[in-house]
Amino acid sequence: MDEMEWIHRHPKAEDLRVGLISWAGTYLTFEACKNTVTATAKSLGRRQTWEILVSNEHETQAVVRLKSVQGLYLLCECDGTMCYGRPRTSHHGCFLLRFHRNSKWTLQCLISGRYLESNGKDVFCTSRVLSAYHMWTPRPALHVHVILYSPIHRCYARADPTMGRIWVDAAVPCREECGFLLHFRDGCYHLETSTHHFLSHVDRLFSQPSSQTAFHMQVRPGGLVALCDGEGGMLYPQGTHLLLGLGCNPVRGEEWFILQHCPTWVSLRSKTRRFISVIYDDEVRAASERLTPMSLFQFECDSESPTVQLRSANGYYLAQRRHRAVMADGHPLESDTFFRMHWNCGRIILQSCRGRFLGIAPNGLLMANATLPGPNEEFGILFANRPFLVLRGRYGYVGSSSGHDLIQCNQDQPDCIHLLPCRQGIYHFQAQGGSFWSITSFGTFRPWGQFALNFCIELQGSNLLTVLAPNGFYMRADQSGTLLADSEDITKECIWEF
Repeated sequence: MDEMEWIHRHPKAEDLRVGLISWAGTYLTFEACKNTVTATAKSLGRRQTWEILVSNEHETQAVVRLKSVQGLYLLCECDGTMCYGRPRTSHHGCFLLRFHRNSKWTLQCLISGRYLESNGKDVFCTSRVLSAYHMWTPRPALHVHVILYSPIHRCYARADPTMGRIWVDAAVPCREECGFLLHFRDGCYHLETSTHHFLSHVDRLFSQPSSQTAFHMQVRPGGLVALCDGEGGMLYPQGTHLLLGLGCNPVRGEEWFILQHCPTWVSLRSKTRRFISVIYDDEVRAASERLTPMSLFQFECDSESPTVQLRSANGYYLAQRRHRAVMADGHPLESDTFFRMHWNCGRIILQSCRGRFLGIAPNGLLMANATLPGPNEEFGILFANRPFLVLRGRYGYVGSSSGHDLIQCNQDQPDCIHLLPCRQGIYHFQAQGGSFWSITSFGTFRPWGQFALNFCIELQGSNLLTVLAPNGFYMRADQSGTLLADSEDITKECIWEF
């Protein structure tokens, strides 16, 4: 069976979202209560996130609209004041977006010809003479755990810590070495590998971020990015082995990468502790006692529906076929590839679209036979490409702060929560210093516990999860900024992007 092309052809909405930083270091913000637009926020949150909708694009410019997460648009009125709402005409709310060599953007109102600017507080559109006050720095608003895909070479970036290099040669992003953390600090980006090393200007991986690991980022609508050193050097794959390094002569757009949220890959184990694997191209069995690439599945799930699709490393989806056998030969729009998921203490139960539950037949085949689920229909599930979690909730990232004793949930920069699996679906949370998460009698958390506690993780979407804390309550984001475990039910504040 030929492999399907892996990359998603159409970018997701979150890949098109950015924050726009003014010359004063503040973010373009929509004020929901006043119907106004300001630039006073110091960090990137929901009200500072804009989706770039492109109607016409060229190499150096594009005609765009800016849409907030509330579904309203950035609008320029006749007197130069800014607000947000619904466009009244075909050109109302349209801007000419220009890409500048210094990685900045300018936005020029298509009707008036005036440029969007800020005085560090207010936002307006009154001047036709371009200046530094009209420059905006785009910052991708997607989650910081990302993958980099080269559309020219049709491969993903992959870190090799043993050689201290990054190569652009992975056909499928199913391993943890394809995931990177994209840190934004002082206007620059630092690319961190899954082993916590940083790409540098000299093509080596450094153990700590520094000026040698800082890159400027050029951003284009649609998730396209390019990293440069600010002195003419661009990052692109070089040589026959496609080493990612700085150079001055990229060809055919080699320097451009598609930036996407790191996908979730999992492994499934039967009650006999054998991995569910694809063999003979499309047959699915509980056959292997060790993890192989064909035992990995991308977990694709719509957060609005309790159904999941499992995509094999061969590019095809698991699907229920005739005689109730499950095969790895499905396509994304087939109804037979959707399975309803049920959770039981970190173990997953899968139900086909025809109502039968998936289990292992005596010959090892994965079948949709059972009308009621039992131990044979429960599967252990473990992350295959995530040695750590970076959690983002409604108010920001989960992390520690020098000004607080407790773990917070409103941080601009996240902490890595290292995962130590102890049972299927059950993990110990380890802080960056090697200590464990501890929980107080008030349901708050500290990052310096001596003993490992059990946290139960249940996936709620492609990159969404809930955490059942050791006290029996769900972990949630509180508007005060403190992370709490006190929710009996799963609410929106209990859903974490990871």
